[in-house]
Amino acid sequence: MPAVIKIRDLVKTYEMGSTQVHALGGVNLDIEVGEYVAIMGPSGSGKSTLLNILGCLDVPTAGSYELSQNIVNEMDDDDLARIRNQEIGFVFQTFNLLPRADAQGNVELPLVYSGMPVSERHQRAARSLEAVGLSDRADHRPNELSGGQRQRVAIARALVNDPSIILADEPTGALDTRTGDEIMELIDDLHAKGNTIILVTHEEHIAQHSRRIVRFRDGLIESDRPVTEGAAQ
Repeated sequence: MPAVIKIRDLVKTYEMGSTQVHALGGVNLDIEVGEYVAIMGPSGSGKSTLLNILGCLDVPTAGSYELSQNIVNEMDDDDLARIRNQEIGFVFQTFNLLPRADAQGNVELPLVYSGMPVSERHQRAARSLEAVGLSDRADHRPNELSGGQRQRVAIARALVNDPSIILADEPTGALDTRTGDEIMELIDDLHAKGNTIILVTHEEHIAQHSRRIVRFRDGLIESDRPVTEGAAQ
């Protein structure tokens, strides 16, 4: 399969007053279309920095990042916003839902940014909510939903633009174990349907759902290995 992501010699340095913090120290990574990859590592290892760069929320200090044959670090802000909206679906630990909008409105949000007509937005969002089993909660606001239902809304929002990549940052971190397992079943199903999944987690049993685990330490890849058959069961 072709690589949807190609990273070469990726460096990210932050200026903290007079101090430089080296978050990534020269990372090389390929991820193929349809892969299911977990990124692990202790706090401060660089995994969240990498996810932000993969999601075009941050730019590298040096090195190159190619996404679907586009050189991301050569793009301007408008190009970055477009590729975020069209190519990438985000799922966050804290859901990041608008509290005053209902589930339907939250899912429609990326389509509003892309300028899609209202009737088509409604249809696309309704299909996306149906895909995560929440058609009967479309008119509920986040405070009327359980944590698991809120995360399902966030996943529906991530899917609504039919992105090539889904980035999930600790998607079960704010959930109890049973609900987290349900969310992981949903993410597993998305992978089975052909989505490329990149998952950041600090929990080994969550990482074992993936097919490949990339472990970070001190801004570098410490190991990159396939998940052994049956480990996720």
